[in-house]
Amino acid sequence: MLHVRGQDRHPLVCLHLPWAVTALGPVPKEPADRRKWRQCASSIGAYRELSGYDHPADPIGPEPATAAPETRAAWHEAAAALGCVDGPDVRSMPDGRLLHLRDTYPVETAWAPRYVGDELRQVRAAAWEARLAGLRAAVEAGAARQRGDHGTATSQHDLAASYQALHEVYKQRENVFAAVMADRDDWDAATRAQRHLAVAADAELRRRHPDQPYLPLRSAEPVAISDEQRDEIGQLITDPAAAHRTFAERLADRQSLTIPSPDPGYGDLGQAFPPWPRSGRDAILQPPKPEIRPSSQILERAADRDADWEAGQ
Repeated sequence: MLHVRGQDRHPLVCLHLPWAVTALGPVPKEPADRRKWRQCASSIGAYRELSGYDHPADPIGPEPATAAPETRAAWHEAAAALGCVDGPDVRSMPDGRLLHLRDTYPVETAWAPRYVGDELRQVRAAAWEARLAGLRAAVEAGAARQRGDHGTATSQHDLAASYQALHEVYKQRENVFAAVMADRDDWDAATRAQRHLAVAADAELRRRHPDQPYLPLRSAEPVAISDEQRDEIGQLITDPAAAHRTFAERLADRQSLTIPSPDPGYGDLGQAFPPWPRSGRDAILQPPKPEIRPSSQILERAADRDADWEAGQ
């Protein structure tokens, strides 16, 4: 049975979902093929339910680079069920190299900064609420002072000061979590090409050897924060520079690696891990280019050339 959200959980409805038919084709009539179709659709549906991805036609969409490790692992399982991966062509590679590329996935994900997107969202909301509560208390203090109720004015003034201090604490934590997520974006850009190679190699191995029990690709990223790991988050907040320094050193070491040339006198062949090229397109409507006026010497040469040409005529 295909597990998806809401009304899509009914098995008869699942067989006719647009994204399932788009990804896997019509439901086969043979029992064995039908069973395999259901298994693939279940993997894709599990990712859609876990991530909340609800595009009616596109089965899984792009890789969720900023999602939690569990969501990323579910995406890879769904991508393997699709049987094709957008990315580099690895069909001509031997099995040994494919296995090596596949094994690089946990290596590349092991040094990822922890995903603290949920914590960042929560602390931003808390900072906003503390700021609003402080403003409300300050207004109440002013109104009580105008009424001559000095006791209420004093208590509301103290309450506003407390909310202001709380807001500043939340803003400090927001800056820490935002810096961690910025490091994670840098990690994603630095390792995206290698991770896509690993996913493509895994899909190709499964296509070549459908009977081989390959384990699903699992990310080695730090798992989501649990109650037992709150002390670690506290250390991250108290010493944010240490975590950033460690990551920056690892990123710098990676970017400094080069491919040696077979010719010792030639130098290197470039970066071993070049950054992922960012796709971008210019706008169709472009402003006119600034006019570059030629120098006086160029104008004189042009005039002499035109004069010689006319004399020759």
